[in-house]
Amino acid sequence: QVQLVESGGGWVQPGGSLTLSCAASENIFQDNTMAWYHQVPGKPRELVARITSGGLKLYGDSAKGRFTISRAADKNPVYLQMNSLKAEDTGVYYCNTVPGIMVNSRAYWGQGTQVTVSS
Repeated sequence: QVQLVESGGGWVQPGGSLTLSCAASENIFQDNTMAWYHQVPGKPRELVARITSGGLKLYGDSAKGRFTISRAADKNPVYLQMNSLKAEDTGVYYCNTVPGIMVNSRAYWGQGTQVTVSS
């Protein structure tokens, strides 16, 4: 069964840094764009960054200049380096392919990893 495992989250003070990791049970990132999403309770997921199989990168406005998406040489895992963290960055971070993964006719998402930015 396909599995996405996000890790690296935790608590950090404003201005601090964290690096998130996304590992897949299968090499599902080989030919697909990979993306990181951020979700706050009660609101939908928002795109943070994405990277194509060829290494082209795209960032959401809030991530530009602060976050960096990258990929291991074998394309698995995928990372998100977060610098200059702000309180509004708090939330759950998920990774997934673009346009996503379907399992038993349902969109699949991992458990995500919690990031909390506060003093």
